[in-house]
Amino acid sequence: MYPGADSVSPSSSASGQKPLTVLIAADTYPPHINGAAQFCLRLATGMTGRGHQVHVMACRAGSGPMFTEQRPEATVHRLRSRAVPTHEYFRISLPWEIKKDIAALFDVINPDVVHVQSHYMIGEHVVYEAARRGIRIVATNHFMPENLNPFLPFPQWFKNIVGRVSWRDMGKVMSRADVVTTPTPLAAKAMHEHAFLRKVLPLSNGIEVGNYELNEGETAPRNPYPTIAFVGRLAEEKHIDVLIDALAKTPVELNLHLVVVGGGEVKAALKAQAARLGLAERVEFTGLISDAELRGIYLKADLFVMPGTAELQSLVTLEAMSASTPVVLANAMALPHLVDDGVNGYLFTPNDSDDLAEKILRIMTAEEAERLAMGAASHDMVARHGLAKTLDTFESIYRGGSYEDHAV
Repeated sequence: MYPGADSVSPSSSASGQKPLTVLIAADTYPPHINGAAQFCLRLATGMTGRGHQVHVMACRAGSGPMFTEQRPEATVHRLRSRAVPTHEYFRISLPWEIKKDIAALFDVINPDVVHVQSHYMIGEHVVYEAARRGIRIVATNHFMPENLNPFLPFPQWFKNIVGRVSWRDMGKVMSRADVVTTPTPLAAKAMHEHAFLRKVLPLSNGIEVGNYELNEGETAPRNPYPTIAFVGRLAEEKHIDVLIDALAKTPVELNLHLVVVGGGEVKAALKAQAARLGLAERVEFTGLISDAELRGIYLKADLFVMPGTAELQSLVTLEAMSASTPVVLANAMALPHLVDDGVNGYLFTPNDSDDLAEKILRIMTAEEAERLAMGAASHDMVARHGLAKTLDTFESIYRGGSYEDHAV
């Protein structure tokens, strides 16, 4: 979905400032479906809408040499990549296969600023090339090393080593940036402690709040049964199995239904779990759906649940909140920042299906007026996460703004 009215800002030419040539380096980008990829798409679209010349470097979705495609949001340069055996769609670009192409693209693009989205393959070598040429560098971190654990077929002690090395590399690469950002204060604190990056600006990824609100005169009839929604990649770290277990622990007479939106490597196991628990008729797996269909899911849901334990921000939770939906979220990573306990929802103990079931029941058995008040509180909390504010800040940073200019 491309940014709508709430990201509109005067173009660079209208404000009397010279448009910039912006290069975004993204190790994950559509057609990948995840929060980081969606943020990069919105960033590119927003900056193009403000009159800037935007280029994106990202891996290609299949085998073959580098190529360039013109997309509505940017000129996208697809770098050579390799499949990852443990992930259904993620691909990596190997340094020795992309370094020359990156250097050649810099010659053609001649960017005023580069904005890397991680310290991994593409981001790392774009940073090195920009530093060599004296080009301004902005770095945003969307990942925690723990996010890689489900895809590493190694014992935990070895994953711990990989995590420490990854933190060290993050510090090494991102310390070269002029400004470093990450979506939440919690993530910034982790980068201070583990990557030894002293100045990390917490800056929300931003969402199009208006996209998920009811329009004037619009109504969204509820489903004929009370509905819980989950949206996201069906992956191990999302712990959707805990949500299905919790649903099984709610009274049958309440007839609570769960709609699970997204695709991923654990989908078959989750469907089997629902069938085994006698929930096949009450758990719907939609797969990947359109933006319009997703909006409908948010607007019709009575409750949104995010049981994931590795969320750096959770854009889907923000989207659900902007649709005036109460939430129950795992008390882990950045999710506690999105809950005023008892006001717009509740936190639950991670991986504890009993606690999750109890918190679900608190909301789903509450009076309608109380649930509506919780949803309204969710909507109010999302106001500070508007995409326009995020784009304003990045545009300022691109033009030379510092950490100190924007730190609270």
